[in-house]
Amino acid sequence: MAVAHGSRDPRASATVEALLDEVRLARPGLPVHAAYLDHSRPSLGEALAGLDEAVVLPLLLTEAYHSRVDIPSALGQARASRPRLRVHQGATLGPHPLLITALERRLAEAGVRIGDPDTAVVLVSAGSSDRRANAVIAHLARTWARSGGWHSVTPAYASAASPTPEEAVLRLLHGGPNRVVVAPYLLASGHFADKVRRNTLEAGACAVADPLGPAPELVTVLLERYAQAVRTSGATARTGETAPVRP
Repeated sequence: MAVAHGSRDPRASATVEALLDEVRLARPGLPVHAAYLDHSRPSLGEALAGLDEAVVLPLLLTEAYHSRVDIPSALGQARASRPRLRVHQGATLGPHPLLITALERRLAEAGVRIGDPDTAVVLVSAGSSDRRANAVIAHLARTWARSGGWHSVTPAYASAASPTPEEAVLRLLHGGPNRVVVAPYLLASGHFADKVRRNTLEAGACAVADPLGPAPELVTVLLERYAQAVRTSGATARTGETAPVRP
């Protein structure tokens, strides 16, 4: 059960379904379903109806309020109404080294030469009021900068934190790299992705990559999170403890 944030923009749910179609191709016979926290259907409770057991995987790139509070709360409600339901919550998609590979895939598709020392990257996440989540993005940017060969990798946030993507682009252009490109650390097209593209191009970015979408790296990460959750639930069952809502 892959749980996405949900959006009024139909492109978001279409991206989720495209990603899950790739997961189904990679693992024939594994039942794969989508659920949404807001705006789209089914809700997590609706999607769990009729199931006896499920591994619930957050289709979220960073651990924050939705994975720490919203999903466990929804799972708690589902288990309260159906005490025999066994649910196991896996980890969020990120952080994971393969997500940097996916980001570079999208940049290459936008015509960017990967690892160009004269090119600065602005890594844009949705942003969060949770400082821990934003710190994860900053750490990801530092990791990518050390390993990628770029002039620099600067974190930016589309909401709730600073700098904004356009502020980051303007500061970098003032500082001297020949080119500034933007890598959205976003799952799907929608309000944030459209705003990031528009504002950073106006600020002077020479290229803006597409969101991660159904990149093959995300398929691999999702199946890895599934396997980890299954192993955790199996170990718990062997010790005779109650199956955890979170690993």
